Amino acid sequence: MTYLAEVGVLALGSRLRAVSEQLYAVADEVYATHGIGLEARWFPVLRTIHDRGPQSVGELAKAAGLTHSSISQLASRLTKDDWLTAVPGRDDRRVRELALTQKAEVALRKAKPLWRALRDELDARCQVDGIDLMAAVGGLERMLDGTMAVAVTERARRLGAEAIEIVPFEPSLRDHFYRLNAEWLNRHFYIEEGDHAVLSAPEKHILGHGGSIYFALHGEEVVGTCALLPVGENEVELTKMGVDPAARGLGIGRLLLEHAIRAFERLGRATLFLETNTKLAPAIRMYESAGFEHQPAARADTHYQRANVYMVWKGWPKAN
Repeated sequence: MTYLAEVGVLALGSRLRAVSEQLYAVADEVYATHGIGLEARWFPVLRTIHDRGPQSVGELAKAAGLTHSSISQLASRLTKDDWLTAVPGRDDRRVRELALTQKAEVALRKAKPLWRALRDELDARCQVDGIDLMAAVGGLERMLDGTMAVAVTERARRLGAEAIEIVPFEPSLRDHFYRLNAEWLNRHFYIEEGDHAVLSAPEKHILGHGGSIYFALHGEEVVGTCALLPVGENEVELTKMGVDPAARGLGIGRLLLEHAIRAFERLGRATLFLETNTKLAPAIRMYESAGFEHQPAARADTHYQRANVYMVWKGWPKAN
């Protein structure tokens, strides 16, 4: 799974573009294998003219659902390379339209069996996975109408008005403690035996030792969590912090961190520490900015195989 896949629908445009590039590459490979000098990106222009006859740039843009500028640039290239030629307009001979050259006509005749094979293979693969591809694409096109930007702006306004709320543990939130941490661990490392025990029974392993667990709520959604676990008489571990990937960018990790530090201060213990890994550079920068300092070596009695960074909180940073 790529990082963009983890981000979800927010990266849909980028993922669709990546899929488009993959399809272009497949078609170009097929063309090259059969000695046809076409490129897949030319298909909307050449196929429209083939099926409808000579077209103006504006007509091609409308048929392909692309911008006038992009079609104009492509048409210029295809004309220069002798795939298209300008002819007088059918209704107004002062208007120039684009027509296929003999070179293009020959290439498209050779390409037709390949188009059929490409279509049939895509259909067969979609059937295997139970995908109604064209219905899905059509539905997406209908959704992305002129009201989308306005609707997104209004939704963002409402979401911005909903403050992130930090709340303490309650039994109804137990499953979210496991979910958020398990997702984080599986994404970056794996769930160690000790993790599973703590996440499965937080009342026993954290609350039962005088610790505390906090959750971040965004509206009605549980989007983050962290815990404080007393160690010995004077130390407290900041542990089990996880944020829902879909809620990144809202500053949830920072809010949880600051809330946990203030809760530690109320405990009156001497030391707040955490353990992490060098691969988590963004998280480490957040900890540093909140007043955590690196220690010379990993903690001697660490419970985590993944831990190679040991940090201790030295107080709130002074404002510049």
